[in-house]
Amino acid sequence: MSYLLLNTGLRLEELLSLEWSRVNLLRRTILIRETKNGSPKTLPLNKIALEVLNQRSRVKNLKNDLVFISCRGKKVNRNFLRKCFYDVLEEVGIENLWLHDLRHTFATRLAQAGVDLYKISKLLGHKDIRMTQRYAHHSLDSLRDGVEILESDYNLTTLGENKYSKGL
Repeated sequence: MSYLLLNTGLRLEELLSLEWSRVNLLRRTILIRETKNGSPKTLPLNKIALEVLNQRSRVKNLKNDLVFISCRGKKVNRNFLRKCFYDVLEEVGIENLWLHDLRHTFATRLAQAGVDLYKISKLLGHKDIRMTQRYAHHSLDSLRDGVEILESDYNLTTLGENKYSKGL
């Protein structure tokens, strides 16, 4: 489940409510009909998300269309999932990470890879790009290419020899 959250940016409720009838493994898409903002969205799937869904498809429950089900064949309880998630984090020594942070991580990874905010906003299902700005964060390393692009404008060996550098 965490791999799917990290590679789709789904909200927890969108993940827990995901139905096989909304998954198209051939087109590599999922349709989320009920979103927080009320607008349905179709999301493309990367290879990791597709593999998670392919593995889940091998254990489909014929009585239930949900992708993720509890051992009782019902929708997974969000509090149970949170507890499992936090138990694993505690076991491996990770503190101060919340399940919803995986959605932020999805947006941040895209931003750091150079994906523009408009696309990230569409993938997250945000109506207002300002909300996306809260999700997508840059590290110092991901900002470095923003200044390194300027290096191509200068010949570093002759930088001190131009007429503008006198007295600097």
